[in-house]
Amino acid sequence: MTGWRWGDASRAPDLVFLHANGFNARAYFSLLAPLGEQLSILAVDQRGHGHSTLPTRTAGRNSWHDLAGDLVALLDLLDAPPLILAGHSMGGTVSTLATQHRPDRVKRLALFDPVIIPPMMRLMLRLPWIAAKRNTMAQGAMRRRRSFASRDAAVESFEGRGAFRTWPRAALVDYIEDGMRDTPEGDVTLSCAPEWEASNFASQQHNSTGALKRVTCPVHILRAEHASTCRIDAPITPNMVVETVPGTTHFVPFEKPERVRQVLLEG
Repeated sequence: MTGWRWGDASRAPDLVFLHANGFNARAYFSLLAPLGEQLSILAVDQRGHGHSTLPTRTAGRNSWHDLAGDLVALLDLLDAPPLILAGHSMGGTVSTLATQHRPDRVKRLALFDPVIIPPMMRLMLRLPWIAAKRNTMAQGAMRRRRSFASRDAAVESFEGRGAFRTWPRAALVDYIEDGMRDTPEGDVTLSCAPEWEASNFASQQHNSTGALKRVTCPVHILRAEHASTCRIDAPITPNMVVETVPGTTHFVPFEKPERVRQVLLEG
């Protein structure tokens, strides 16, 4: 795993942040950099994203336990005092899965529209006709354009469109910087291969709700008002706060960065 640091990098991080599927740590630069005066922050590129060189194997994969295992290994390597673990979308879910295995390493979870699927829905995803519908997101990832003449060309192609329609330009530029890799031919290509992004969309047999119930530290969830991937809208444990942020889509960290920073600084 690779990553970005803000704040005092000479000491263990107070906050570890994980990105969404298909994104990278640098995409959250504008969100996290202002917190560097108060916190030591590490934002990581997960397996298959950004500058990470960890191998990606899609054959037979059906969950995010491999990503959670990477995070557990990182927490063990840091050997730091209990820290804040935070993440957006897939990153929030992976943070939750890891916390149940290392509760002594995490003092608080901050989750921004995490992918939380109730048990019955998770079982239904095994039914062929429902699984096929779910896989439309995976199929969309596979159709994603891979290469551009330059990073500037990629920014112009994405700005104001699709998933990026609510993003500030600065965040999009940051995402593109590490979301593209230079090729020997002189153009740039996606650093997160569409096959891996698709695998993440399709691999949903981890028990995210069960993991949340087993977490004992405080949990604060900010969920989107529109098209949220967090299927719970009220606390399911006494240590949890669930807040729906008005006027937001799945991209809460880019749409309401001030509120997200407030949650990261709690306690």
